[in-house]
Amino acid sequence: MSESNKIVVYAALFGNLAIALVKFVAAYITNSSAMLSEAIHSVVDTLNEVLLLYGMKKSQQSANSRHPFGYGRELYFWAFIVALLVFALGAIVSIYQGILHIYHPEAMSNPMINYIVLGIAILCEGTSWFVALKAFRKVKGKQGYFEAFRRSKDPTTFTVLFEDTAALIGLFIALIGIYLSHALNMPMLDGLASVLIGVVLAISAILLARETKGLLMGETADPQLRHNVLNVAELDPAVHSANGVLTEQMGAHQVIASLSLEFKDNLTSDEIEACVNRIEAQIKQLHPEIVALFVKPQSKVVWQERMKGRLEQ
Repeated sequence: MSESNKIVVYAALFGNLAIALVKFVAAYITNSSAMLSEAIHSVVDTLNEVLLLYGMKKSQQSANSRHPFGYGRELYFWAFIVALLVFALGAIVSIYQGILHIYHPEAMSNPMINYIVLGIAILCEGTSWFVALKAFRKVKGKQGYFEAFRRSKDPTTFTVLFEDTAALIGLFIALIGIYLSHALNMPMLDGLASVLIGVVLAISAILLARETKGLLMGETADPQLRHNVLNVAELDPAVHSANGVLTEQMGAHQVIASLSLEFKDNLTSDEIEACVNRIEAQIKQLHPEIVALFVKPQSKVVWQERMKGRLEQ
């Protein structure tokens, strides 16, 4: 388990837990729908971090006879559950609360409490967001943010970053909604702010669910890994042609690969075995995340025909 990822998740967990308690107290005192939505949002985020930590721990379990390639997808499963919780408990409840407050507006009392709580929450969420952003920047390299999000195989950092981004946007919406509701004496604006917070959470949840679903269903490994595998195989003196490689991401740091090779003529079985062992050792030295490498001897023509058949299906 990456230490930086644990720090990101723990920072978000303790920040959201503290903020949730304060928000609930403020919502009760001031009767603000937007503040109640923000409190629910913080509770959901706290639960999400707990689930991510659980998923991270489960994904580190060793492989066994029932799961020969390990438990890496446990993390993907729990990240998907997090996306569903953001939508079900965060977005839907916030929108419901907002609509209820629009149809049955109630005057807000003592809004200064809300301003203080929101100011503290913005500072706390901002700190958590900065920690998550710093960790995400380390892994994204030269890629754009959205491209890195789509290509990332580790959902922990980008999930927390998405949550914190949605939380900050929600806090500013709540701040504006509460201010306008009090300044214009229009309590329904507080409810409208709650609906908008729900919409932000829904968009965030849909994006997270879409990405984690792809990881859960199975995606290819990073293109650079595939390139390196083929390059190592091509350079071996016993290989006539490295036809191609199929990969599947089994977890944040777990990959299986199937390599198609055409060996040179007149090689003995012992020479082919030695070649496979050399290639496997070099590849796993470059990419220790490859938990299993399967080598299939076949001609380039046969490989191309089979790949053509797959593409046509």
